[in-house]
Amino acid sequence: MQLLIIKNYKELSKAACIILTKELKKNPSSNIAFATGKTPKGLYKELIKANKKHLINFSKIKAFSLDEYYPIKKSDKQSYYYYLHSNLFSHINVNPSNIHLLNSEAKSPKKECKNYENLLKRNPINIMILGVGVNSHIAFNEPGSNLNSKTRLIKLSRRTIKSNFKNKKNHPAKALTIGIKNILAAKKVLLLASGKEKEKAINNLIKNKPNKKFPVTFLKKHKNLTLILDKEAAKLL
Repeated sequence: MQLLIIKNYKELSKAACIILTKELKKNPSSNIAFATGKTPKGLYKELIKANKKHLINFSKIKAFSLDEYYPIKKSDKQSYYYYLHSNLFSHINVNPSNIHLLNSEAKSPKKECKNYENLLKRNPINIMILGVGVNSHIAFNEPGSNLNSKTRLIKLSRRTIKSNFKNKKNHPAKALTIGIKNILAAKKVLLLASGKEKEKAINNLIKNKPNKKFPVTFLKKHKNLTLILDKEAAKLL
C-alpha cells in the first residue's frame, strides 16, 4: 500500500491526475474504471485540462463504471451515466464506442450484471479509480458484502441513501455494482478520499483486518493500492 497525504482537496486532485497521466503514458490502451460522487470531480477537472493541453490522451482507452442506481433513466441528473458524461466523457477525446457503463435502464438487472461480468473478464481493468462511502463501502458494496462478490443488484443502505441524496425524496433504493472480487482483480487501484466525513472509513481501512463489516478493508488484499488522502480524511491516522 502506498499512502499519500496531501494538504488539501485541490492538491489531491492534481496528484491523482499526475499518477493517471504516468499510467496512460506507459499503457495508452488502458482499461479504466471511473468512480463517481463528489471526490473524483476535482480529478476529472484536472484530466480535462490535461487533455486539452495534450498532456494526456484518452483516444485508446476503454472506460468502465463501478456502479449505477437502478432503475433510473440515463438522462436523469442523478444517474451515474449522466454524471460521467457531464463531468468527464463529454470533454475528453475518449471514443464513445469504448465507453462501457452499467445499464440503469436494462429490463433484466440479473442479465445486465451477468453481461457486465463477462465484459470485465474480457477486458481486465488496468486502473480502478475508487472513492469510499461514509459507511466504508467501495463501489456500492455495502457492509455485509463478501470477498468473492461479483457484479450484482444490491439494496442501498439507509446511510448511503442519506449521504447521497440528502433531502431528495425521489431516489432509487437499489443499485447495480461490480463486486469486491472485480475490484481486487484490477492491476492498480487508486483510492481517493477527502474531507472529515471520510476520516472514519479511512481509519477502518488502515486499522482493521479485511472484513465484511467494513468493505473498504478488503483493499488490504490488493498488491498495488495507492491511497491519496487530504489532511482531513487522514486526521485519525
